[in-house]
Amino acid sequence: YCTGMVYLQGGTALLLGILALQLVFITAEISDTSQKSRGQGRTPNGKRRQISSDPNGAVSFIQGARRRRPVGVKAGIVNETLGPTTVERDGRFLSLFTIVQFQNQGCAASSGDNGTCLTSAECSERGGVASGHCANGYGVCCVFLATCGQSTRENCTYFVNQGYPGPYDGTGSCQLTINKAHPDICQFRLDFDQFNVAGPEPIDTCVTMTSSLWQVAILCQPFVESIQEIIVMYIDAGVGNTNPVTLNFVTSGPSFPRNWKVKICQIPCNTIYRAEEGCLQYFTGVSGQIKSFNYDPGAGLQLSKQDYSICIRMERNFCGIQYTSCPDTVNNRTHAFTLSGNTQGQTAVSSSTGTLGPNSCNADWLIIPCATNVGRTGLPACIDRICGGTFNTEISTTPSTVISTVKPFRLTVHTNNVEAPGDVGNRGFCLNYVQQPCTNNLDV
Repeated sequence: YCTGMVYLQGGTALLLGILALQLVFITAEISDTSQKSRGQGRTPNGKRRQISSDPNGAVSFIQGARRRRPVGVKAGIVNETLGPTTVERDGRFLSLFTIVQFQNQGCAASSGDNGTCLTSAECSERGGVASGHCANGYGVCCVFLATCGQSTRENCTYFVNQGYPGPYDGTGSCQLTINKAHPDICQFRLDFDQFNVAGPEPIDTCVTMTSSLWQVAILCQPFVESIQEIIVMYIDAGVGNTNPVTLNFVTSGPSFPRNWKVKICQIPCNTIYRAEEGCLQYFTGVSGQIKSFNYDPGAGLQLSKQDYSICIRMERNFCGIQYTSCPDTVNNRTHAFTLSGNTQGQTAVSSSTGTLGPNSCNADWLIIPCATNVGRTGLPACIDRICGGTFNTEISTTPSTVISTVKPFRLTVHTNNVEAPGDVGNRGFCLNYVQQPCTNNLDV
């Protein structure tokens, strides 16, 4: 991390006073030392003390009388001790500066956003907005906002609509370019804190509003405006420092008060919270819930033209994973897994599996590697593709719990660009997952 510094400097008058005081200290020390040096080399009665060295290296002090230099002995053999000739300073110099250092760590801004702890000057220089204090008041919590046509390299930048915090009712393309803050960045994490846009058209495409990420996913807000779940995505940043990522929001169609706020955080390559490569969504924990984009059992429609992977981190001492469709309390029959077929009516649509035969999945599907029903007798069927209107690895209208032991735990979502007239009323999917311990018998 970098460090911020705050310098507190005294006034001119105080500086001159301190220098003068220091000069007095030094003068007093020299004077005192000179007095001491003049007193050394004398006997108590005031006569000069002489020193001679014998051949054995012993030192003798001759007091009282002056000792004549022997004949033939040159001057300099007899030495006189005059005391110390250097002045040692005590280090009593008063500091003129106070330096405060703090790390540029994440901080909680007074606005409720995530920011970076910087000095006030550095925050302004880098285009941020100060929102609260940090580092015991020496720094400010700096929040970075960016909008259409801009670029950023700051960690945890918020991509907002034009006119934020107000709504945006225009049409066109809104792009943001993301550059790495450091060459060791491997991923960008996107948190859709606010995403209030128009829903998809009846054919399940997002013509009114799309959010395209490397042509990987297209998002729309469901028709029900009360649904406000935070969507999280992970985008691989590539290798090196020359791989910018462009986020593109395209708006068209009739008037609608749109607004969005996407937090973009940068993830270093060697961190434990980095998602697996190629995973648009990434979940951790022994149990949890995963949904397709735009899923809602009452009004959400499955989106077309989807191709992405959902990954679940395999926790320690767990070797398998089970999936069950979520409860549906809205419809007379469950719509928690409706990927293909006409599921608009009250009659259940059976599951379809595989790639061959009349009940195969060749248009829209969910891939769970080598999946099989829990409790199946006989040899387990190893199915990859599942589609239709029922979550089951066999042809059935009754949902089943499905297990897979293929590692890593990864699901793949695919929908084509044709929904009508064959696919009607599909909601997508909602699945609850529970990882299975390695001690369990995972064959049944």
